[in-house]
Amino acid sequence: MSARVPRTHPYVPNSAPEVRKAMLAEVGAGSVEEFYADIPAGLRLDRPLDLPEPLHSEAELAAHLEELLSRNTAVPPGRSFLGAGCYRHHVPAVVDEVVNRSEFLTAYAGEPYEDHGRFQALWEYQSLMAELLDVEVVNVPTYDGFQAAATALRMAGRATGRRRLLLVGDIDPDRLSRIGDYVRGVHDPERLPAEPQAVRAALAGGDVAAVYAQLTDHSGRVDPQLPAYVELAHEAGALAVVHVNPISLGVLAPPASLGADLTCGDLQPLGIHPSFGGGNAGFIASHDDPRLVAEYPSRLFGLAPTEVPGEYGFGDVAYERTSFALREEGKEWVGTAAALHGIAAGVYLALMGPHGMREIGETILANTAYARARLAEVPGVELADPEAVHFADFTLRYTGALTAAEISAALLERGLHAGTPAGQGRTDEREGRYCVTELHTRADIENLATALEEIVK
Repeated sequence: MSARVPRTHPYVPNSAPEVRKAMLAEVGAGSVEEFYADIPAGLRLDRPLDLPEPLHSEAELAAHLEELLSRNTAVPPGRSFLGAGCYRHHVPAVVDEVVNRSEFLTAYAGEPYEDHGRFQALWEYQSLMAELLDVEVVNVPTYDGFQAAATALRMAGRATGRRRLLLVGDIDPDRLSRIGDYVRGVHDPERLPAEPQAVRAALAGGDVAAVYAQLTDHSGRVDPQLPAYVELAHEAGALAVVHVNPISLGVLAPPASLGADLTCGDLQPLGIHPSFGGGNAGFIASHDDPRLVAEYPSRLFGLAPTEVPGEYGFGDVAYERTSFALREEGKEWVGTAAALHGIAAGVYLALMGPHGMREIGETILANTAYARARLAEVPGVELADPEAVHFADFTLRYTGALTAAEISAALLERGLHAGTPAGQGRTDEREGRYCVTELHTRADIENLATALEEIVK
């Protein structure tokens, strides 16, 4: 078989050999393979893409895409018990009305080339989030909560000048992967169980930049030891970075009130529809500590006086610290923002108010407790963590012959989306994840319990 001859593509400049060679030389890589060395081999495709024959007209392409899209079916809230980071909540109609206005809804991240009130809308969002989180500083949203967690840890590293990161408890595997990718080469992350003794022992070296913990973990468990992790971090000169589900803060104490230096999370529960893997935006928050504010790589909006006495405008605060201003000299690069989702969250918080946030938090807590108790009554089903308080997410353990994957598949056959295996690919896994929110009724939970009884009988 003859070797494949490189082909110059008319619309891809770096397919030209001389252009590719010049680009590689500029970045100091000897080959394309060396350039992509950081990408794990398991994520690379070692063969050409398996693409279908090209369609010959725009009409054929449109028909093909419409046929593919028609396979998507909406799942009613009462039939979906999936969560673990992306949740179904009620989104008031006003939220969609505001974010779909032309001055906000644009082609790129909600950022029009003229302001049209966007700066003020995002300042209002920051102010509302600051009240919810009990802080003074909140950033313009990053791409998602994974990015927010990774960036908060990088901020802690720059502020302390230290390298090690302690990651405590049951953390979303995808979030762990994102953190690992983003801090690689700069920090050394270490996993720890949710035990103060383990955290104390790991801090003994005095070289830890941050202790990263969660108000509610990947299984929805409220961690009662969180204040202890914060105290231990501070005793060792490290920062405490806490991840939080923001919709829980109507009933749970915000991490900053427990001493957290940096709070991070995903805005998706606050008025943002889950959308085929999208609908996410990350937030980072802190007190008005100059040491931490200087390390925010993302934009911060604030008030600024104008030429008219008593009149204020809205704009960037300390813009010179961002990668937008410093470009390649920036401390860290944060590109695509999710400003439109920030505006949505701001509208949602304004509509809900403190009383609304408390009511929705109490409803989710009550629904979670009821669902756990009812489903644990099913023969062959028990709670994985019976003594813990859970918010929205929880895990069930199966004692019968069926695996979690088999039970999840059987539920799906009945039109119920639930019981995602918790074992990260282990075929004999006996635990499945579930989630309820304010949208689930007792009848919905009873329907799930009846289906589980039929399956595991």
